Amino acid sequence: MLRREARLRREYLYKKAREANQRSLEDKKQQLRRALEENRLIPTEVRTDALSLQKRLEYDDEGGEGVSSHMDDEYKWAGVEDPKIMITTSRDPSSRLKMFAKELKLVFPSAQRMNRGKHEMGALVQACKANDVTDLVIIHEHRGTPDGLIVCHLPFGPTAYFTLCNVVMRHDIPDLGTMSEAYPHLVFHNFTSRLGQRVSSILKYLFPVPKDESRRVITFANQEDYVSFRHHVYRKTDHRNIELSEVGPRFEMKLYMIKLGTLENESTAEVEWRWHPYTNTAKKRKYLSIE
Repeated sequence: MLRREARLRREYLYKKAREANQRSLEDKKQQLRRALEENRLIPTEVRTDALSLQKRLEYDDEGGEGVSSHMDDEYKWAGVEDPKIMITTSRDPSSRLKMFAKELKLVFPSAQRMNRGKHEMGALVQACKANDVTDLVIIHEHRGTPDGLIVCHLPFGPTAYFTLCNVVMRHDIPDLGTMSEAYPHLVFHNFTSRLGQRVSSILKYLFPVPKDESRRVITFANQEDYVSFRHHVYRKTDHRNIELSEVGPRFEMKLYMIKLGTLENESTAEVEWRWHPYTNTAKKRKYLSIE
């Protein structure tokens, strides 16, 4: 088992290392294609390899999507098999964090919750891999208030780190009914940048494909890089109108890091993106959307 995992990890890293070379080659081919189609001078950086690139262009299929990336390998079974989510907490959780973990278990269909106990991170990830878990979700707290969420995609990553704020749990709302466990429809708003699409895919593939008759809706709305999570069910009042009912929980998320690895090799994993709050333009720049 360990040899197989090490071999698969080496194969994944090798494919990711080759990706940069393939992408630069694909960019040169597209520059040459545009120059030939528009009947203009070939760019200087392409002229030395123009003949070999033109031969490669003859074998390209129409409608191809270019170079496949490591992101394609990460989510290659998305939509084919239902995700399997494991939810746990930091060590020695408070009662409120345990309640929040129970509520998140109901948010994600077919999710399971596990008491953290004294399990180390390496043993936790290995156990999830051995049981075909696709995503490990870990919740952190500060004085009983949930303030951190880590989504680790298995077996090779990525791992996304979010801060949580304005958390309102179902336990804080009086006289709230039971939560539907149907597969929800997903709404993503204002994830228009490349990083925004990356984040939306990380969140989207935590949920299975819903059925058309499902009346449960989960919304991820981005506003100034804060992602608002809302959870509703709806019913039809007549043939034109519907009525929304919020079932909770609700919270805001802010991405601060994405790593190309899992939690057991967190210290050596490559950082794909990191938020730098102390730069001069940090307050002005929007990363998840193009404005």
